[in-house]
Amino acid sequence: MPMQLRFRHYLVAVAAMSFSVFSLAADAADTVSFEAQVRPLLADHCFKCHGPDVRARKGRPGFDSFENATKANRRGVAPIVPGKPDESEMIRRVSSDDAKYRMPPSEVSAALKSEEIATLRQWIAEGAVYEPHWAYVKPMRPALPEVKAAARNEIDRFVLARLEKEGLSPAPEADASTLLRRLSLDLVGLPPASEQVEAFAKAQDERAYEAAVDTLLASPR
Repeated sequence: MPMQLRFRHYLVAVAAMSFSVFSLAADAADTVSFEAQVRPLLADHCFKCHGPDVRARKGRPGFDSFENATKANRRGVAPIVPGKPDESEMIRRVSSDDAKYRMPPSEVSAALKSEEIATLRQWIAEGAVYEPHWAYVKPMRPALPEVKAAARNEIDRFVLARLEKEGLSPAPEADASTLLRRLSLDLVGLPPASEQVEAFAKAQDERAYEAAVDTLLASPR
């Protein structure tokens, strides 16, 4: 297999995995992802006082790890009780109507929105799982979703699955001139010449698009 074609297949696989991970993470009906949904909330609202810097915490509980976040204080109160959001001090504080009790303090950060609190509640209810940073997680090829419409490749199946979920239909396929123009602008930053468009439009070979990709990738531009 030519190196350029292998590279394109690699990009397809990476894009498919990324689309799968972040689509699932963004869906409230799915398991909440610590890395995609919870860590950003903690970083924005909590880590200034409850982050990994022990000196900045000044004796406050830390939310940077499962061990720190679930450790009870002398009164037996824990910031997070896995599986029990209503018994978790974090949830009590961020959802309190008492400005003096509510976290984070107004001078540190804005109060959490209701949907953000709901995300934390669901995450704790699911066990408050702390995932390692994505950079340390071995990439896994996701399972291809089942779709009703015809799919030409792996990317199509992920896109069609989301469209079907939203009750949408794919847009009509672009004509040959539009496809080549998009491809040329993406790869070399210039529109194709008229003779290139004409030749591409007349091509009957199923590999015409791949051939156009190879030609553009070989360009000095």
